[in-house]
Amino acid sequence: MKIQFGPEFIKTLKKTNVRIRKKFKERIVLFVKNPYHPLLNNHPLKSEYYGFRSINITADWRAIYKEITEDYEESVAFFVAIGTHVQLYRKKLL
Repeated sequence: MKIQFGPEFIKTLKKTNVRIRKKFKERIVLFVKNPYHPLLNNHPLKSEYYGFRSINITADWRAIYKEITEDYEESVAFFVAIGTHVQLYRKKLL
């Protein structure tokens, strides 16, 4: 599976502290090897994020992506958002 990052995702990631960026890099390596590794807690989202999936970065930080498959090409995990649970899910409800 290929991985791509949206511009807002990159912008937010650059603003996070070093500890979160380091943990994100570790989780992405794990994601590439096995997107459904138990540490990632990869799961589908509902409501406003229907069609997207979330993986755990830390106990509170999440990364949201959408899996895109075009014809017979390799699928792409397109990451669109990263943040704490409250930042990601509360923002959409307000």
